[in-house]
Amino acid sequence: MAGVQVAGSPSCGQLREAPREPPPEQHNGFRRLSARLRALRPDDSSSARTEIHLLFDQLISENYSEGGGVAAEDVSALLVQACRLVPLNQNHLVSKVSQLIHHLLNRLQVIVDEQNLDFLMGYTISAIHQCSSWTHMEILQALAALVYYNGSKCQKYLPDLLGKTGLLTTLSDLAQSDPEVRRAAVHCMANLCLSVPGQPYLEEPYQNICFQAFLTTLQSPKSSDMDDITFCMLLQNALKGIQSLLNGGKMKLTQTDELGALLAVLKKAMFHGLPGLNIEMPTVLYPTPLPQYDGRPPVKPQQSESTASRPTVNKKKKYKIKPKKTPQGEEEEEESSSEMEAVQGPGTSRVNMHDRNTRCSSSLGVQGLPVDGSGTLGKERVSSPFTTSSWKRVSSSESDYSDAEGGLQGKMRSYQAKVRQGALACFLSTIKSIEKKVLYGYWSAFVPDTPELGSPQSVSLMTLALKDPSPKTRACALQVLSAILEGSKQFLSVAEDTSDHKRAFTPFSVMIASSIRELHRCLLLALVAESSSQTLTQIIKCLANLVSNAPYNRLKLSLLTKVWNQIKPYIRHKDVNVRVSSLTLLGAIVSTHAPLPEVQLLLQQPCSSGLSSSNSATPHLSPADWWKKAPAGSSLEETSVSSPKGSLEPCWLIRLCISTVVLPKEDCYSGGDTGSAAGSTFEPSPMRLEALQVLAHLARGYFSVAQVYLMELGEVICKCMGEADPSIQLHGAKLLEELGTGLIQQYKPDSTIPPEQRVPVFLVVMFWTVMLKGPLPRALQSSEHPTLQASACDALSSILPEAFSSLPNDRQILCITMLLGLNDSKNRLVKAATSRALGVYVLFPCLRQDVIFVADTANAILMSLQDKSLNVRAKAAWSLGNLTDTLIVNMEIPDPSFQEEFSGLLLLKMLRSAIEASKDKDKVKSNAVRALGNLLHFLQPSHIEKPIFAEIIEESIQALISTVLIEAAMKVRWNACYAMGNVFKNPALPLGTAPWTSQAYDALTSVVTSCKNFKVRIRSATALSIPSKREQYGSVEQYAQIWNALVTALQKSEDTTDFLEFKYCASLRTQICQALIHLLSLASASDLPCIKETLELNGDMVRSYLLQFLKSGTEGDDPGAAHSPQERDQVVKMALKHISSIQALTGDTAGRAIMDFLENILTIYFDASGSQVTLLELSDR
Repeated sequence: MAGVQVAGSPSCGQLREAPREPPPEQHNGFRRLSARLRALRPDDSSSARTEIHLLFDQLISENYSEGGGVAAEDVSALLVQACRLVPLNQNHLVSKVSQLIHHLLNRLQVIVDEQNLDFLMGYTISAIHQCSSWTHMEILQALAALVYYNGSKCQKYLPDLLGKTGLLTTLSDLAQSDPEVRRAAVHCMANLCLSVPGQPYLEEPYQNICFQAFLTTLQSPKSSDMDDITFCMLLQNALKGIQSLLNGGKMKLTQTDELGALLAVLKKAMFHGLPGLNIEMPTVLYPTPLPQYDGRPPVKPQQSESTASRPTVNKKKKYKIKPKKTPQGEEEEEESSSEMEAVQGPGTSRVNMHDRNTRCSSSLGVQGLPVDGSGTLGKERVSSPFTTSSWKRVSSSESDYSDAEGGLQGKMRSYQAKVRQGALACFLSTIKSIEKKVLYGYWSAFVPDTPELGSPQSVSLMTLALKDPSPKTRACALQVLSAILEGSKQFLSVAEDTSDHKRAFTPFSVMIASSIRELHRCLLLALVAESSSQTLTQIIKCLANLVSNAPYNRLKLSLLTKVWNQIKPYIRHKDVNVRVSSLTLLGAIVSTHAPLPEVQLLLQQPCSSGLSSSNSATPHLSPADWWKKAPAGSSLEETSVSSPKGSLEPCWLIRLCISTVVLPKEDCYSGGDTGSAAGSTFEPSPMRLEALQVLAHLARGYFSVAQVYLMELGEVICKCMGEADPSIQLHGAKLLEELGTGLIQQYKPDSTIPPEQRVPVFLVVMFWTVMLKGPLPRALQSSEHPTLQASACDALSSILPEAFSSLPNDRQILCITMLLGLNDSKNRLVKAATSRALGVYVLFPCLRQDVIFVADTANAILMSLQDKSLNVRAKAAWSLGNLTDTLIVNMEIPDPSFQEEFSGLLLLKMLRSAIEASKDKDKVKSNAVRALGNLLHFLQPSHIEKPIFAEIIEESIQALISTVLIEAAMKVRWNACYAMGNVFKNPALPLGTAPWTSQAYDALTSVVTSCKNFKVRIRSATALSIPSKREQYGSVEQYAQIWNALVTALQKSEDTTDFLEFKYCASLRTQICQALIHLLSLASASDLPCIKETLELNGDMVRSYLLQFLKSGTEGDDPGAAHSPQERDQVVKMALKHISSIQALTGDTAGRAIMDFLENILTIYFDASGSQVTLLELSDR
């Protein structure tokens, strides 16, 4: 008998939400039979039993294909009544009522309510205990239907079902003699493991019992009394059970043996029934970078690759079998054996295993594959380039399975495919439930590697992707491989094969690089061999994941070139999903480790490179189809002057994307598209969005290529932002932001791009004038689409400052007015974007001296700092930091009018807001303390003298001190130390005499000696070396404390447990040495005894580091050095001169000792560098 396949039902709620109106006779049929059943009373007579039998048969045979319009509670009540009429000593009736439970719950997709479930569970459990063994199969089917998605309501029955001697535990045991009963018991257990979100799940002990039962089932070989189909169904149920435990139960596989055992059985099940392949797996897979044993015999060295990888299969001719329809929700064993064929869709073809393998192995040099002139990339495209006899046998009428072999063999192959699919689905759930770093320990067991000479190709996920006859299984294997590759960037980053390794062993980096190469090879083979559009889409998505994560900057060239040339024809594929994924892959190529020289060359290739000689394969790329014939000519000529080489050779990818976005779709595939609106003349929306994303990637990574099309892209953006579809508008705004950012990068002070290769400022002005006269202002005002408004704000903030000042005055006023107005928006996304944009504008040279604009911006930012949204406050704090940077820049201008005109009350407000923000979350705090430091630096003597400022200055400095000391994010503490250094730069502040002086120095000395982060230590040492007068360091005791702390910090400059901090050791020592020399050059006579004492204790250590400091410029081991070597020895000489002058006045022995110490250092240094003149100067002194 067939087992229940409730897990396949589309709904896991009660009955369907809105069933179609059923025919009256169906509705009435169930009610009539139900009423007759309810009228019966328990009766042990023969006639009563016969009547019950007939009623049950009628209920089972009733037509429920439309759902019957029957309420779930009516079904549950009927089943309870049916069970009450059947005593447990009537085996035949128990069997019949079990069939009824299974049939009605399955066909009507009903989940029994808790009250009725309680009775029915008790009844079925008692039935298994009391009835003959021949009824167990039907009873277990009924039990499986009852517990389906009801596990949380069966808690009180779990000991009876899953206890040590529980029913399911016993019946699923290997000792169970009846294979069908064992299968049904495992099925029940799997259904128990299904969970409903929000409901309590199986307790951990029961989860472990089920997991072990499923694992044992998968590990056990097929018994002699079990037929192949039952064995397949048994494996399927066990796999579904484990998948449910991992998905709903959130079971964690923490033990290595447990995970290894599961992965071993999954790998074996992944290849179950694959023709010509029978692998033997160890019981447990252990994490290792070495290839895993797969039990296949070695291959002779002289064998070709195609022979080595070709499995032995029956070469009988295959014929098509007719698909058999089954009612929805039927059991898995009732499903059509041609399900896999149906997945392919009409018109596709499959080949037998021998044909498919020959196909793959005969196309190793596949990157130069020609495409037929028709541009069709399905079956015909794949078969045309090959002339082997195996290809000639492929026809569109062939199928996976044949009538000649009989229905049983075809059905068996279908079930074997489902086992493979189940194993892959379970593997996918396993991947999602374990950490990636754990998963990558098993990389070599599932990902192919280049085989050694004479060794067989290891079986992997790519074996299935290349050789499985079922397109659905191939798609599943590729989906799993994609999940493994997703997020693998850090793991793959160790790969390296740019040089030839000739060693006795293979380094891990070379092994990973070899695996990446093999993945490229296999996926490209799969690409040309595939005829199913769904599977083709998965192959391309998998390639995109690989490209996004592989470190091409550390690999030999040509990998991306092969992918690039191979994918080009698929952008014209008839299936829209294939076209979209092809664009996704191209986007991945131009965004991975950009800019790559290899990709730069690919983008500069002529339009026809790598394509068919027939223009029909890529009609968008022909010049006659270009979207702007006459008008674009002038724009292209104008922009060509900004091309790096002045070349007019068009970039085919940019032209393709522009065509996809703005041109009407072509007739060659317009009939088969999905995703485009009815009557739309354009490409489907997913295609257009993907094309816009590729353009954005190009603008970000290869701006030198995109800049040639600046004005054309501007027109595309205007067109997109003028459309009704908000998603198209949004992507247009994103592209505008990327182009704006690219222009800003070209004009940055540290830009390496020669001025003649930059886009001229006049062209940038022209570009932004078009944007601001187009739909951008309208997008900024579209309050019904806040995401679009926010993106438009981001785009507006990417205007080149040099171009902004040259914009027409009304456009400048428009930008500022829009931003200041949008700052009052109720939407947090818009408000955050506006706050950030204002923070950008306040740095513009043409605006930063405008007191009114700076004041308006400050008020807007202060208002945003009070917002409830953390994101808004974080952006506002960043902008406040920028605004205060502007104040500092304006201090350096000879004209003091800005400082005089800037409102003191506004300064007070800014200080108060910054103090409050410094108590906020780290995202806000880091910029709040930056702003505090700048504001305290900016304060003029006229401010400081006012009593109203005294208290706020004290509060501000206390806020900085507490931030320096707290255990916050290191960026926060670094900014706080930087801010403290800014405070010390203001000569008007009473540093040295104010009560907060000692607290500030205590905080900085604490950090410089003990902070775990060396960058924070460096910043605190820098702050300690900023005061320019001795009195600013306070008392002799305060000076001595600072000096001793710096010496201690120098001594501990290599004490760290974090390996990443070691690279900052040299910079830290340099900064501390500079601080010590600075203190020496300011020391008073009273400070010398303390300095002498420290040098007596730690002189050798200080001497060695000071010598290292003097030499470090020439040795190049100190990238963070602030001075040249000549400047360094000058500062030491100045310190020596200062100490010498003090000693001459006082005759202090401490001064003499310090002088000797410094002279000794300089002598050693100059002696080593060969500077005789300076040695003579020292000896004269």
